[in-house]
Amino acid sequence: MLIGIAAVITALVVTFIGRPYVIPSQSMEPTLHGCAGCTGDRIYVEKLSYYFGDPQPGDVVVFVGPTDDWNRHYKSIRSQNTVARGLQNFLSFFGLVPPDENDLVKRVIATGGQTVQCCDAQGRILVDGKPLDEPYVKNNNPFDPAHPDIPFGPSGRAFGPVKVPDGNLWVMGDNRAESADSRYHMKDELQGTVPVKDVRGKAVFKIWPLSRIGSVKSEDPQTN
Repeated sequence: MLIGIAAVITALVVTFIGRPYVIPSQSMEPTLHGCAGCTGDRIYVEKLSYYFGDPQPGDVVVFVGPTDDWNRHYKSIRSQNTVARGLQNFLSFFGLVPPDENDLVKRVIATGGQTVQCCDAQGRILVDGKPLDEPYVKNNNPFDPAHPDIPFGPSGRAFGPVKVPDGNLWVMGDNRAESADSRYHMKDELQGTVPVKDVRGKAVFKIWPLSRIGSVKSEDPQTN
């Protein structure tokens, strides 16, 4: 009886309050570790904040890939064995196994109605014409002030302008040169933006490994 009650409570918490996720890639280094050879951070992602409002600039959010362009490299993490797959799906309901979906983690840079582009004379991203202050970015694409229009890629960082549709977000990784984020998907039907409805929650805490336990900061780059 007690085990059944505990299971129901756990399922309700995972469904409505929050759940842990594993960092899937190096795109948020050094804020979150997830690259090959690093310790994959486990983070706790809470859902409550977005019941009362939308994600804000600077929030680190987990979202499911919104279009085929985001998901084209995703492979199911479920077993091919029917029984094992059923067990994995059951355990996922209690937060013990990751959901079988392309969950990604990035930082919100701009929200619905805002226009985002790069770059100003210092190579900074602009939102509604104002440069951002981004202390969390440690690894960026090259920028040549003499040629500021070199497009986003291995040789440059220019993109946009892109007006973010209402109800959508522009997201980018802190590891700017190694992140397949909104810039990478600008040719899809949403111009690389992510609908708020696809956000799973807000990353608030690193829960594993023990040496990395601590809060995940929301640093609004638009407040400079």
